[in-house]
Amino acid sequence: MSIWLPRLAIDRWRQAEGLQEGQGADAEPLVLITETAHGPRINAANRAGLQAGAQPGMMVADARTLCPALKTLPSDPAGDRDFLERLALWARRWGPWSAIDPPDAVLVDVTAVAHLFGGEDRLLADAAELFGHRGLTARLAIAPTAGAAWALSHYGQQCSILSPPVEVNIPAMLSDLPVAALRLDGDVLTVLRRLGLKRLGQLEGIGRDALQRRFRTRRAPAANPLTRMDQLLGRVPEPLLPVVPVQIPLVQRRLLEPIRHRPLLDTVLADLAADMARELEGQGQGARRLELGLWRVDGEVVVRALELAAATRDAAHIVRLFAAKIDDVDAGFGIEMVRLRASWAEPLALEQIDIEAAAEEHGTSLAACIDRLAVRLGPKAVRRPVPRASHIPERAQGWQPPLEPEAASQGELAFHARPLKLLDRPEPIAVLYASPDGLPQRFRWRGAVHEVARAEGPERIAPEWWRETGRARLRDYYRVEDGEGRRYWIYRLGLAGDGRGGPPDWFMQGLCG
Repeated sequence: MSIWLPRLAIDRWRQAEGLQEGQGADAEPLVLITETAHGPRINAANRAGLQAGAQPGMMVADARTLCPALKTLPSDPAGDRDFLERLALWARRWGPWSAIDPPDAVLVDVTAVAHLFGGEDRLLADAAELFGHRGLTARLAIAPTAGAAWALSHYGQQCSILSPPVEVNIPAMLSDLPVAALRLDGDVLTVLRRLGLKRLGQLEGIGRDALQRRFRTRRAPAANPLTRMDQLLGRVPEPLLPVVPVQIPLVQRRLLEPIRHRPLLDTVLADLAADMARELEGQGQGARRLELGLWRVDGEVVVRALELAAATRDAAHIVRLFAAKIDDVDAGFGIEMVRLRASWAEPLALEQIDIEAAAEEHGTSLAACIDRLAVRLGPKAVRRPVPRASHIPERAQGWQPPLEPEAASQGELAFHARPLKLLDRPEPIAVLYASPDGLPQRFRWRGAVHEVARAEGPERIAPEWWRETGRARLRDYYRVEDGEGRRYWIYRLGLAGDGRGGPPDWFMQGLCG
């Protein structure tokens, strides 16, 4: 069974906004766009946008000539794919396994399961009803092969069925479909159209040797119509990669009597941590993020999350970290269920737990130390600076978790002299200078006026042409010293008359001492 979601991106945006179709912001022409090298391009459009003339694949500038009031929002392809994967897992209710067909389709194996739903008609009706309840536009089709099901869902009638008794007539049943139903690349479709081949029936009418000679250099299925035709008709197998659900390690305790006191809660937590350690050990993993859920008898749920610097399955370490996070938990009339789940786990070899435990016993475990600091100071308080691949001073370094591997970066040139303290963001200053491109004579920063006694520079830094627009201005850096001996690192953004804006602006970047 093929499930095509032609409006997946728009449906997902509408659900995220909590809107019904045609209500609120969805009542106005709106498109989801993707930035390209030639400008923003439309990825999806709502119904009002389609009626106004906007089409997927069209440039936004062209669409706005048809509809000046067109609103744009950035698209989220990664979020759409994640949603599609979760949808494929949910669609396993109609078959033993399913696979995604990016960017907007799902394939479900319904072989020998239709009788459980009362037949293929009722199976499709059930699927269409459930997708409608979820607010998703779906086109469905069932066929003996994945290629035929995909073709019917995209170019056939809604809820089409190519049942096994007519399997021998598949070529005749699909002969009126366009050649685009073969899931071919755009350039291949262009070649077929130039050859006058527009329908699948026309491909069957010409000799196989002729197609083989024309596309003999095309190996990929999406670039060879002969391979796609054989897959559609079931002459050659088409491998599919099923979606496999990831089992999140989870342990819980349902308590016979609600608990209200901290010692009892600590005992339950220790038991859960031991169970979680065994669960993780069985899977050969260690937890990086743990979530502790406490269900109270009045229906309230208290959740405490914990993110670890390194993968671990040390029960004592987990209990010790959570102990500081449940001090403020109000048990109310009692807690009747406690659940611990590892929402983020990483592979962890069996022997490493012994090394980590020994290191912690001797007080030399860096990961345990970082975890305790993070619990006390906050999850984002413990970071380390790392160099970044940029020659712009404020982009040349960043912050990341302490034990995360450091990304590759360019080497720092030895003649670069940088201040001891770099401001998080350059701060604008007012500068008086003798000539537009001359050395600064006096500047005002944070309400104080500083007379420049000495100045050194400039050090010219060009903008990052691969990241910024062509109108980005260069910087001239100066090391200056005021009359009281304080040294600063300031820069002038742009040159007078460079044609990239008005007069140059001055900024304070750092303090030299």
